[in-house]
Amino acid sequence: MELIQITENNIYQEHICCAISEKKGECCVSSKKDWLKDRFKDGLIFKKADVRGKVFIEYIPGKKAWYPINADEYMVIDCFWISGQYKGKGISNILLNECIKDSKSQGKKGIVVISSKKKMPFLSDGNYLKYKGFKIADTAEPYYELLYLPFEDGTEKPSFKNCAKESKISEDGLVVYYSNQCPHTEKYIQIIKEIANKRSVELIIHKFENLDSAKNAPSPFTTYSFFFNGKFVTNEILSEKKFIKFLDENGL
Repeated sequence: MELIQITENNIYQEHICCAISEKKGECCVSSKKDWLKDRFKDGLIFKKADVRGKVFIEYIPGKKAWYPINADEYMVIDCFWISGQYKGKGISNILLNECIKDSKSQGKKGIVVISSKKKMPFLSDGNYLKYKGFKIADTAEPYYELLYLPFEDGTEKPSFKNCAKESKISEDGLVVYYSNQCPHTEKYIQIIKEIANKRSVELIIHKFENLDSAKNAPSPFTTYSFFFNGKFVTNEILSEKKFIKFLDENGL
């Protein structure tokens, strides 16, 4: 199996796995590619298998990771995805080993990834990572786990920043925070915005446009976090049906 590294030179020619096609508006691929291109200067690495499928890993030095975590001396995995027919063939190990190799070559103390107590959409599989030696460094409400793989014993643990530990905000009503780390967010933000407008329901939208704002986010997963009356609801990117169901269940 051949690995391809996405760079500034090939990003607009190669597919980025999690959003292979933009046909019929399925994904806002360009928003993700633009976000990636801006992160390459920060040391982001994106490697994928030379196949037509979701088989890739994306990671970035902790100082430049768009998450409210203390992990400056670590490499942080943004996204790690193996799907469909490519599962169970050892490809996960190959990609993870690439991350380990690159992290060690840069003098990092280990690798960090945001996961969850049980498998959640858009979050890395904690069971697999724990099987590969990752440990729980910290937790945040309601289900987040910060996993880390130290390269040496006694390495200082990474942690969630205090601003994200409780996953609460002061704003009432419907509030969503997001970034273009995922190609699907931009499309579905516009969809739920239109639904809210039709129902005359206020939807407050906060987009993370820079590193500093993401580092001070109110919840660990800056790709997408949905709140209602100050309480965290989900990190799952809400589809039209799921958003309508939520509004109906809450009388909105």
